[in-house]
Amino acid sequence: MKLMRVGPAGAEKPVLYAGDRHYDLSALTADIDPEYFATDGPRRVAGATGLPEIDVTGQRIGPPITRPGVVLCVGQNYAAHAAESGAEPPTEPIVFYKAPNTVVGPYDTVLVPPGSTRTDWEVELGVVIGRRARYLDSPADALAHVAGFVLSNDVSERDFQLARSGGQWSKGKSCETFQPLGPWLVTPDEIADPQALWLRSWVNGEPRQDSTTKDMIFDVAYLIWHLSQFTVLDPGDLINTGTPEGVALSGRFPYLKPGDVMEIAIDGLGRQRSPLDGAR
Repeated sequence: MKLMRVGPAGAEKPVLYAGDRHYDLSALTADIDPEYFATDGPRRVAGATGLPEIDVTGQRIGPPITRPGVVLCVGQNYAAHAAESGAEPPTEPIVFYKAPNTVVGPYDTVLVPPGSTRTDWEVELGVVIGRRARYLDSPADALAHVAGFVLSNDVSERDFQLARSGGQWSKGKSCETFQPLGPWLVTPDEIADPQALWLRSWVNGEPRQDSTTKDMIFDVAYLIWHLSQFTVLDPGDLINTGTPEGVALSGRFPYLKPGDVMEIAIDGLGRQRSPLDGAR
């Protein structure tokens, strides 16, 4: 099942995308939000009949979930990316927070902050929590708490993140529009193995990243279990699981600037296209 939100920012409508058709979910839920997940929304949608079909042609595609309560990110979770960042692979997950108000749609404009010279792209597998997870017993319990998977771009400003960090990374991650998400939230029944997905990115049509989630150091189940030992994961929360090699931080590619276009894709989760402009 693929869930979407369609319409102007702040006034999106919940939509089911199935068989190349789009169905209005407004009669079942006001939005794809924490309450939707906490009240078993996916099961209600899966069992619904007679949903009205809608035409989304020409409409804005919003992020497939409302603003999450928290965006938790995992750093350097691919060994090759750790190496291109000049670091040894971590022995325990590196975790940082990203401001939830960074979330935008998959085709919305991303704003380069004033004075930025090191804005970077990061294709990532995003995981949305469907059931509260706290002090899980083992990674084997983790995937039962997943509502779905989503294509995520953890846009970063490396100077803010590293040179001006003050000892943490969130400064370089929390600029407005720095979290393009979607186009869909895909429920776990459509993703046979979250560790067997192909990730790719492009800038101005030129290839950048090309890897698979099997190369994660810490897999999805382990990350959810691990995070639950330190914080409560609530329905609707978003976890970014790390990015593979091929970012500008490697020194192999130029950083982003206004006028550039980022594109990212993951098997089964769709494709994004994000033009860049300068923040004013």
